[in-house]
Amino acid sequence: MITRQKTKVVHIGGVPVGGGNPLVIQSMTNTDTRNIPATIAQIKALEAAGCEIVRVAVPDIEAAEAIQRIKKEISIPLVADIHFDYQLALLAVKYGADKLRINPGNIGSENHVRQVAEAANANDLPIRVGVNGGSLEKDILAKYNGVTPEGLAESALQNVSLLEKHNFKNIVVSVKASNITLMLEAHKILTKHLSYPLHIGLTEAGTPYKGSIRSATGLGALLSLGIGDTLRVSLAGDPVQEILVAKDILSAMGLRHFGVTVIACPTCGRTDLDVAEIALQVEMKLAHITTPLTVAVMGCAVNGPGEAREADIGIAGGKNGAVLFRKGKVIRHIATNEIIDTILDEVHSIQ
Repeated sequence: MITRQKTKVVHIGGVPVGGGNPLVIQSMTNTDTRNIPATIAQIKALEAAGCEIVRVAVPDIEAAEAIQRIKKEISIPLVADIHFDYQLALLAVKYGADKLRINPGNIGSENHVRQVAEAANANDLPIRVGVNGGSLEKDILAKYNGVTPEGLAESALQNVSLLEKHNFKNIVVSVKASNITLMLEAHKILTKHLSYPLHIGLTEAGTPYKGSIRSATGLGALLSLGIGDTLRVSLAGDPVQEILVAKDILSAMGLRHFGVTVIACPTCGRTDLDVAEIALQVEMKLAHITTPLTVAVMGCAVNGPGEAREADIGIAGGKNGAVLFRKGKVIRHIATNEIIDTILDEVHSIQ
């Protein structure tokens, strides 16, 4: 069982983050925020997929103003992503953002940082200090001769200190990199010095297939150490895919459960069933179920009710069909052409 690291609680809109609360799934729109209908449509699609916090880019005043209209149409907290211009951060607060994502070190003078901190404090608005290899300060790059775990951690700590100096402690921290080892080592350093909640993610993970693998590897490593309070899977393409992958990662780690998990054996020469096709059909037909259940599609009795005994429902291939089992107990024999419908009926009977 994973023991999560202790962090303080920060509220993003109505969503509590940190302090042992369930890990929260985030994503970011890739629409032009100024295109309000398109941005609302994408956020609603993300909500439907299970996104719990969404971030939008705020590159100019028009995008900041759009926050007010977007907020009226969505149900999840909205984070304003700000770079370089502190005035955009102030406008995002004014127009109803639930959180700011900034790098305090790149929004100008200390006076600018103070103004943003005061506005956020006045509105009980959290700030995520976001650091990655591309945002490292020149002096840190020079000190460590490039992007290193020590440099990433030091940058994050310095930026947190800038906010704390102005009595701001409603903070979430993220340290991201595209290199898994770099990211992992930076977090190991950071968690020794901070108790703020951590937003984790592998930045620039890549295309949906390879990016999912790299994200699962990197995030799984962090999560296994108990690190992380919110997460984003960053994939090139439709952000809805990020939500599906994030849910699968959390389910695989046993940290959260979303709907039906279909497990299936890899098959071998003993198998008479088309296990892959049956598993795929079952997964697709049960995608709408929200009850956390495990369904096993196994090729034979060798790795059927025994190996998959923890499954709520399962089938194991045999002669002229399969056996149906629940929690390892065989219920009855079913014909091959009845397998999919029988599994669906069984799931619907217990959900």
